[in-house]
Amino acid sequence: MGSGTFVASVRTGRAPRRAATDPLRPRTGWHFEPLPVSADDDKPRYDFRTGIPDAELFPFDTWRRLVAAEVRLRANSPGTYAEPAGHPALRAAIARYLGVSRSIRVTAADVLVTNGTQHALDLIARVLLKPGDVVAVEEPGYPPARRLFDSFGARVVGVPVDDEGLVVSALPAATRLVYSTPSHQFPLGRPMSLARRHALLDWARRRPAAIVEDDYDSEFRFSARPLEPLYGMGDADRVLYLGTFSKSMLPMVRTGFVLAPASLRAALVAARQLSDGYGQMAVQAALARFIDEGQLARHVRRATKEYAARHAAIVAALSAMPELEVIPSAAGLHVTALLRSGDAARAARVVAGAARAGVALDDLTMYFAALCSASGEEADPGTSAASAARAAQVSGTSRTRAPRAEAGAVPGSASAEEAEQSGQRSVAQAGFVFGFGATHSATIGDGLAIFAEALRSA
Repeated sequence: MGSGTFVASVRTGRAPRRAATDPLRPRTGWHFEPLPVSADDDKPRYDFRTGIPDAELFPFDTWRRLVAAEVRLRANSPGTYAEPAGHPALRAAIARYLGVSRSIRVTAADVLVTNGTQHALDLIARVLLKPGDVVAVEEPGYPPARRLFDSFGARVVGVPVDDEGLVVSALPAATRLVYSTPSHQFPLGRPMSLARRHALLDWARRRPAAIVEDDYDSEFRFSARPLEPLYGMGDADRVLYLGTFSKSMLPMVRTGFVLAPASLRAALVAARQLSDGYGQMAVQAALARFIDEGQLARHVRRATKEYAARHAAIVAALSAMPELEVIPSAAGLHVTALLRSGDAARAARVVAGAARAGVALDDLTMYFAALCSASGEEADPGTSAASAARAAQVSGTSRTRAPRAEAGAVPGSASAEEAEQSGQRSVAQAGFVFGFGATHSATIGDGLAIFAEALRSA
């Protein structure tokens, strides 16, 4: 990460500026450029970045054996073009696995295999959205989802999240699609209450709106069994359920899936065929065997035990800091703590100071769309450099004074005035997000001690 002024060392990943005379330019309205990713940075000494699982826990020898068995002449018809919905054995394995792990009753025909969550969102947007459609996202929420919907010309509206989850009463009446993380709200970490889940489903049934349920890391639970997914609560004809193996296994697997209403399945498969044809059949076949042989369940149990210890250590250390309020969570790979003073400028200084000392973590404000819009770009979760840059860019904004997203609103996003039509508006909270997938139990204490010193000094 370098030394000195941390923000100066950020690799933005931006393309070279184009001259006005360039003969070929992106279409009108395309304002997107590459963002930093977690692989861009050297691994920090104390790594609390979000969204990164521990690769050292993964059974590489087993995975290598399974993949090698599928990469041969007479396996998976390598000379032909494959089924866009995914390898039949993997679709069946996913259906069985969901029945055991999430109590979701589906068949192989219900499963569409994707190259991960972002790919799934792209397919859904292609099929469901037209320019100008309103998409409601959680605020704070997952920036890559907002960014993708914006790229399709949707008007993206941030909807507040409270202790029970997404505030259904704040959803704009014209919403076409709601993107939510009910099992483990990202980034705050709370699960959506049962009452709020019913309210969201009831809201969707009264209008032509879809709910996208992103269940990104619920495999790792440290207490009671999770609440039933929205998709499994009675009538699922409004819900598209997304899953990924990027957290339960590794991002390199590049595999996820969608469960969709029957009325959308053919359209989604066609969208997959139109966009990239089909996935890696050898990897999908190996993953099917990995699931069916019990290897995935075994790996998840082992990883959960280790992650539970890290989760407990982080919660205990943060709870001992009187200036922080730890948000209760019982699943996933991160913990969020609010700064009681609500001073976002101070939170930015803490993140920057910790980064200079080798501690990488996220400033909570980077997950609020209004602040991202005001700075003109968004950070990719899991990128410590981007997080530090965002922290510096939003300094001076406090919790008591809502940021003015209108001043630098991203083209295609809903304005603050449109977002307030529902009568509520989310105000950015100051705080910190600590991932623990990429750290180690032996270094958590030292890393959090450095963070505590940065907190005292800021």
